[in-house]
Amino acid sequence: SDEPLDEAMCCPSLDTLKTWLPILSWLPRYKLKWLQMDLLAGATVGLTAVPQVLAYAEVAGLPLEYGLYSAFMGGFIYTLLGTSKDVTLGPTAIMSLLCFSVVGGQPHRAVLLSLLCGIIQALMALLRLGFLLDFISSPVIKGFTCAAAITIGFGQIKNILGLKDLPPQFFLEVYYTFKKIPEARIGDVILGLICLSLLVMLMLMKKTLDSEAVHSNSTFSRKLVWVVATMRNALVVIAASLVAFSWEAFGHDVFTITGKTVQGLPPFRPPPTWDNTTNGTIVPFGEIVEGFGDGLAVIPLMGLLESIAIAKAFASQNDYRIDVNQELLAIGVTNIMGSFVSGYPVTGSFGRTAVNSQTGVCTPAGGIVTSVIILLSLAFLMPAFYYIPKASLAAVIICAVAPMVDYTSVTKMWRIHSKLDILPFVVTFLMSFWQVQYGIIGGVAVSGALLLYSTARPKITVSDYGSLVMQFSSGLSFPATAYLSHMVHSNALRASPPRSLVLDCCHISTIDYSVISEFRDMIRQFKRHNVVLIFSNLQPSVLEILLKADLEDMKYTEDVEEALQQLESGNVLDD
Repeated sequence: SDEPLDEAMCCPSLDTLKTWLPILSWLPRYKLKWLQMDLLAGATVGLTAVPQVLAYAEVAGLPLEYGLYSAFMGGFIYTLLGTSKDVTLGPTAIMSLLCFSVVGGQPHRAVLLSLLCGIIQALMALLRLGFLLDFISSPVIKGFTCAAAITIGFGQIKNILGLKDLPPQFFLEVYYTFKKIPEARIGDVILGLICLSLLVMLMLMKKTLDSEAVHSNSTFSRKLVWVVATMRNALVVIAASLVAFSWEAFGHDVFTITGKTVQGLPPFRPPPTWDNTTNGTIVPFGEIVEGFGDGLAVIPLMGLLESIAIAKAFASQNDYRIDVNQELLAIGVTNIMGSFVSGYPVTGSFGRTAVNSQTGVCTPAGGIVTSVIILLSLAFLMPAFYYIPKASLAAVIICAVAPMVDYTSVTKMWRIHSKLDILPFVVTFLMSFWQVQYGIIGGVAVSGALLLYSTARPKITVSDYGSLVMQFSSGLSFPATAYLSHMVHSNALRASPPRSLVLDCCHISTIDYSVISEFRDMIRQFKRHNVVLIFSNLQPSVLEILLKADLEDMKYTEDVEEALQQLESGNVLDD
């Protein structure tokens, strides 16, 4: 078959080595046709990635070359270890913002953070802990991404306006941005608005096309429009740089430009385990790690969550499957190895992954082409980056994060789901403006509290058929024992006179020791009040547990109708 290796990538291998190195599953079947598509996709993503990662380094508060340092390792590592043909690893807006919030734009600490995050992620993969990501709910993710997009986007307004020395805290940044508007540089404002307009226009043009635009049966004009729209970031940044260079050549300081960047490939060396303060004091490893605080938990988890969500989305779209724990390993190893070339934490990029998929990539090998382009940029193009206007990079970032503000998700949650789903969204959204990691922690805490509340307060339906019938909508566990006791006492035992009760257990699949103890006490109290408690619709596994518990005077029937008949006739079985 000449189809991409979707099937080969989703079929489980019997060889342990192929499990740990997925490249061994698809490389022996590699075809020339796939090479052509991988080269095209890799080159397209590379030209998209270069201006993006330069802009994301700005978000992380790092010198621009650190964006490129962080972007090339993922292509090589993911080709060996990844299980998705579409995913591209590298700096993203959210990870850059998180990195800035933890290390405050200090390069040495950002590199060390990458090493530690990678170790945590790789250990999670080896211990098969991918299921922990299931505890971060969708409202928390939506709240965080919306707040992060607003924070990142507004943080670039200062570059559009040409303002400097604004505080990094969001609310202070908003205040001083508006306060300093009279100080805006007209050249930056005009160039920034033009870049924004061009990017939006090209983005809308691309939305009118689909992936068929790059296939052989498409017209040349459609292909050309698709290519131009796809590479819009690179084209706009190049055009803005030429404009800035022209003005600078004539001695006019009109735009705020990037300035000098370090040319050449980064040295391959272990990340620093210490740092210097501004006054020359050495900061030891332990103190640096202590300063990372909860960022050491938030950043690895968010990196994994972002990448795996992207991988699952494109796997579903293109009809193949991924291995979650193997994806964790690929991200972890990428961050570990990236720290040896001065990279900061990375994850899967939705925008670049979408470009990769739409261009028709067939295997993860497309990432190698992307990485080579980034390495060539580091080796030869860094002097040209001197003239990149900061306003153009700001426009790239704003257009990249704008789609993340998904306001429709709020109305959907309110209309379709439980109204309580809004609460973790709101908490995460608001707290993320204070500190992004606090927003995630707060949202997870609220989601956990709601989950515990639903466990402790299961829905119980009470019906009256002459005798009371009480049905549980979910399983019972120890947090629900107090609520169960309250419902039974208030509806049956405290009635005047006390009434017999049938417990419909059709939805109960598991019980624990606390629930069994509560059942024993309830049976004793019903007997004391001269009324009857009957269990019905017990699943075999639950019945077996109750029989082993040897509950004295326990009565049960196969269904509710039989229990009601026995209560009506007064002929209650002793079983």
